[in-house]
Order: sequence, then C-alpha cells, then structure tokens
Amino acid sequence: PPDHPTTPSRRLDAPAARGGHYSPNAAPLHPTAFLRLPPGRVTARGRVAGQLRLQLDGLCGRYEEFSHFLDFTTSGWVHPDRDGWEELPYWLRGYTDLAIVTGDATALAATRRWMDAVLATQQPDGFFGPKSLRTSLNGGPDFWPFLPLVQALRSWQEYTGDARIVPFLSRFFRFMSVQGRGAFDTSWIALRWGDGLDSVFWLFNRTGETFLLDLADTIHRYGADWGDNLVDPHNVNIAQGFREPAQYALRSGRAQDTRDTYGTYARAMTPYGQFPGGGFAGDENVRDGHGDPRQGFETCGIVEFMASHQLLTRITGDPLWADRCEELAFNSLPASLDPSGRAVHYITSANSVDLDNAPKRRRQFQNGFAMQAYLPGVDQYRCCPHNYGMGWPYFTEELWLATPDGGLAAAMYAACQVTAKVADGTEVTFTEETDYPFTDTVVLTLSAPGPLRFPLVLRIPAWCAAPVVEVAGSRVDAPAGPAFTRIERTWADGDRVVLRFPQRTTVRTWEGNHGSVSVDRGPLTYSLRIGEEYRRVGGTDRFPEYEVHATGPWNFGLVLDARDPAASFRPRTERAVGTNPFTLGGTPLSMTARARRIPEWTADDEHVVAPLQASPARSTEPVEDVTLVPMGAARLRVSSFPTADPRGTAWLADRWYRIGNRHSDKVLGVDLMSTADSAHVVQFTDNGTADHLWRLVPDADGWYRILNRHSDKVLGVDLMSTADSAHIVQFADNGTDDHLWKLL
Repeated sequence: PPDHPTTPSRRLDAPAARGGHYSPNAAPLHPTAFLRLPPGRVTARGRVAGQLRLQLDGLCGRYEEFSHFLDFTTSGWVHPDRDGWEELPYWLRGYTDLAIVTGDATALAATRRWMDAVLATQQPDGFFGPKSLRTSLNGGPDFWPFLPLVQALRSWQEYTGDARIVPFLSRFFRFMSVQGRGAFDTSWIALRWGDGLDSVFWLFNRTGETFLLDLADTIHRYGADWGDNLVDPHNVNIAQGFREPAQYALRSGRAQDTRDTYGTYARAMTPYGQFPGGGFAGDENVRDGHGDPRQGFETCGIVEFMASHQLLTRITGDPLWADRCEELAFNSLPASLDPSGRAVHYITSANSVDLDNAPKRRRQFQNGFAMQAYLPGVDQYRCCPHNYGMGWPYFTEELWLATPDGGLAAAMYAACQVTAKVADGTEVTFTEETDYPFTDTVVLTLSAPGPLRFPLVLRIPAWCAAPVVEVAGSRVDAPAGPAFTRIERTWADGDRVVLRFPQRTTVRTWEGNHGSVSVDRGPLTYSLRIGEEYRRVGGTDRFPEYEVHATGPWNFGLVLDARDPAASFRPRTERAVGTNPFTLGGTPLSMTARARRIPEWTADDEHVVAPLQASPARSTEPVEDVTLVPMGAARLRVSSFPTADPRGTAWLADRWYRIGNRHSDKVLGVDLMSTADSAHVVQFTDNGTADHLWRLVPDADGWYRILNRHSDKVLGVDLMSTADSAHIVQFADNGTDDHLWKLL
C-alpha cells in the first residue's frame, strides 16, 4: 500500500455475537467481536519472553529503586497527605502486568504491597489516593491520574480474584458520577476518557449497576469530541483519545460512532504518519507541515497507540488494528529503549542519525528540552520511563483472545502458550511455536482432555497475499489478508495447526513525504545499518546514560529497479533468532541494497538529520552496496529513504550561503554588522564578513528561516508588516510567520 490504510477492512454494522466465557458485555451494552482473556492466561516464550526478562531486570523492573515518584514512604498514593500524580499509576499499570505475565515472585510481592496500600487509602465517599487531587481541577477532583491506576487494579483483580477491588471501584465510580461538569470537560481527563469508559464497562459487566451506564453517558457527553475530529494536537492524547467514539458505540449501538474512530485515525495518519513504523510525527504536539520522518513519536505515544489498537481489535473484529499494533511492536517499540532495556528516550524517529543529550534550538522538534539520548530519565523524561512498561506485557496478553461462541482467536503472533476455556468451559492449551516476525511459519499444538468442538480464529496479516493453513495435516482454505479466518471442527488432543505466511519484499512510496520509500518484508520494515557508538554521559554502571553517535555514512538514496523495485533487494539470514533480536548484533535478518550517497543531505549544526527533499535526488556518486536491517534493531536509523539518480532533482544543501543580487552584484548583509534585534538588512560589497553568511534552516512544507551567521538571528519583516516596501530586518527567532521564507 502507498501508506497506512485508514479505512475499515470489514463491515462496521455487522453485529457481533453475544456470549463467551470471559465477562462479555452485559445488556444493554452491545457485544464486542472478541473478549480479552484474564491476565496470566498467556505465557510468552522466545523473543517476547526475552523482552519481558530485559524489562524485569531493566528500567521498569528496577525503577522503584531510584525513581523518587515511586518512593513507597512518600507517595501520595500510599500516604494521602502527600502529593501524587500520574507517575506511580503509569508505572504500576505496566509493572503489575509485567509481574503477572512473567510470574516473577519478587515482582508479584511488590505489586501486592502497592495494591494493599492503595486500597487502604479509600475514603467513605469513594475517593482514594492523594487528597490534593480532590480539589486540583476547577476546585474539584482531577480524575486523569486515577485512570491508569484503575487499569492496574483491574488486572490484579482478574489475576488474583482479590474480592476487595470490585466494590472499591464501585465506590470510586459512584464518587465520580456525582461530580459536576468541570470534572469531565477540561484538562487531560477530557481528552483521555477512553480509558475511563473501558473501566466503567468492565465494572458494569461484573456488577450490573446501572449508574455506571449513566456515568458512561456523562463521560461521552462532556469529554472531548473525538468524532472524526483531531480535537487536540498532543500525540499521547491522540493515541489514547481517537478510539473513544468506537468505545462509546458499545453503549450507543451507532455504527457511525465506530466509523468516527476510523476517521480520526485518518486525520492523524494522513498528514503526520507518512513514514514507516506505525506512528506519527508527534514530538509532543503534531504541527502543520512537520511530518518529516525525523519528527519523533513519544514513547508514551507508542505504547498508548498499541493499547488502543489492541482494544479496537476486540471491539471491531477488524484485523487491521492488530496489523497496526504489530507494526509498532516490531518496528518502533524496541528502539524506544537501549539494547539492554535500562534506558529510554523520549522520542523515537523513523529517521534519526544522532541521539545526543542536547536541547535543539532550531525548532526541529516541538519540545525545547533534550529528548533523544537514552536515559533513566526520572525527571527529564518523567512520563515515558514510568509509562512504557505496559508495552510488551499488554502485547503478550493480547496475542490470544476469546470468541463469544466459546472459541479462541490468534490475534497476533509470537511464541507463547495460552490456556483458556472453550466449548462448554473446558480448559485447553495451545502451544505456539514460531520465530515470527523473523520467520513466516507458526505451529499451534493443542493439549485437550478429550474431543471438543469449538472455533479457532486465525488472523491473516494484511501484507500476506497467499497464506497456507494446514489442520491435522490437511490444507484448509484461507483468504488473503487482512482477514480473520475461522476453523470450526471437533478438535482432539495433539492436533496441530501449521500456518505459513509467505513473506515478500515490498517497497512503499510515501507521496506525502516527497516520494520517499520504505522497504518491508512481511511485518518488518528495514533501516539502513548505521554503525552505533554508545558514549556514556552519566548515570550509574547499572543504569547508565548514553548518547549514540554514527560511526559511518548514512546519507544514502536507494537505487531502485524501475520495473520491479522489490527486486533491488537481496534478503539474507545472518543467524538463528535469539532472545534479543532487536539489536544490531542480534538481528537474524538483513538485506543488501544498491544506493548512492547524496552529499547535500546532511545533519544540521545540532546533529539533527535534515528533512527529506524530492525524490529522486540528483546524485552522481558511485553506486555501492549498503546493508539494511530490521527497523526495530536500529537505534540510529534511516527508514524512509530518498531515491537517487543522476537525472534527479538537485537538493538544497544545508550550509552557509552568500545571497547575491543580480542587479547590483552585491550581497545580503546586516547594517553595520549589528547583532541587535530589528537591525536593517542591507546589500553590501562582498568583503567576506560573517554577517554576509546566511543559512536556510528548514521549517515546514518548504518554508525556511534564514539565519545569519554573525548575529545568530533570522530574517524577518519589521513590525511583522504586510505592506509593500516594509523593511527587512534581523530578529531573534521567536517563531513568528514573518520569519518564514520560501524559494519560488
């Protein structure tokens, strides 16, 4: 496909069946296509188990030791007279499910300690946690930081059967239900109520308390309107908020509500998601015209987007959401952490050739603080290192789902084992053996106490045109992806299902990003292999802080076979799949490509890769072989490539220029070499002074800020005038539109 598909792959008005073994929606809520299995039912093996072990021994598993936000003795979530915000809820949500999916005794004991303490803080009116949050929003409660903590409590209840949690949440939601509009319609909470709806419905399915339906209506009425509407530019708000209409459709029954979620997804991805990896350009907020692959996607955004896609897979039954989750999990999530899993960075970019710990002053990113180095980041990154922990645990739990008619569904693929009820409630186990996504074969082996008739639903990935499915040695029909294929039969102990998803190399062209291309093979996107030098800049031996710098060239444009672009690449297997394949040293796959250097494509003076320009780029450099590796294995990466050709478009180089006047043969300079704001820009004989040197700093959509080397100020219009003959001056770069210029 040319870019991320944004339309449904199934009819949204097709009713889902009622029923199922795992707390299906109770009337009058409408049923979901699939049901979530309780945490602990899926046990990871292979590479995902390796990621979970890294996380347990890394930042998430050990963060309580040194994050002051997780200090049990001072947290307001334990001691209500103290302060508390989202950090503990974020961390505990991921840590709880990490403890559950790994079964680690130490982590389970630590989780129990936190849960007991949080439950003990509840007041008679249902409020719990820091007292300061009771009046911190419009004089009333700020419910945002409670939502991820409620999700952690839910997981703990489902895993342990803790009888305190359901009535605890019922009392809390009753407290929520009597609050005024100001508790629902402003600040973060208004934009992130999707998390609240999910928990309200979860509780309703267990208690049947009708006030919860009224609460759901209040949430939808007063929360932000995400209905086919990009109501807020913040990347995490988008990643969480866009799904709310489809969630409320479970209450309203309106197919249009679900369509609205697809519409909002398209409004994010069409302008800002024109590069591979599954995310979009949100280095805090999305910005008009800033959709280049160098723009980052916040680590919080990655895991929240994954969680949204998982939820939408269950609600809609549309396999595209599972494809989107896999794209993020395999191509973006691994690179959000260093290879050891002990440090995180704030943003992950599809194109990024240096990861230093320096703020950027040229508006390359929306935030003004340093965001790219790998750090424990307790205060500098704050939200992301506390929140990333749900990524792999939630992915593990959503590999398998239950069907409303007593079956099981393989929604995503990884080596694992699932034990769940089917048919009349009998428990069976499927063992899944695979090195997917690095190989194309998945083998499912059933362990059952006797013959049982139930459906097995298998996802066919969107990229797979010719799947092969065999059941007990016999081939069965299966459609091209994206699809779910259903096999209903009487199953016996030892039955095997063999799936083969033939992987082929494809080339995506991103017309919305100057005709750049990305290279895919199956669910993996490939990046240029760039040598990585990890330079320690702080931290401890156990949890170091690292910058990452390139040790070789990276400014290549691909040379493609015009008749068959995919034939330009030679895939190869480097080694067997290990427990950490998402590293340059551990990746099992690579491919060889032909490329030319593009000398004009450079990093700026702050080490940020310059935006892409038109493809093909003009290059007469010799053709050479370069190596590509899976995108998730590369921390430095070029994943959205220009193409290169001697007859291509000449690129504008990022360097200092003298700007000459044809009529006078003089050059542009600053009057009297002034460094002051509003100093006039004049013409002058070219005498080599630094005020005659100008740099075109890319902004967005072909606009530039013209920077003076001597003063470090930019070209603007005096008093922001729009009149003819207004004076041109230099001024400090403050982001105003009169500082933006375009070459015509």
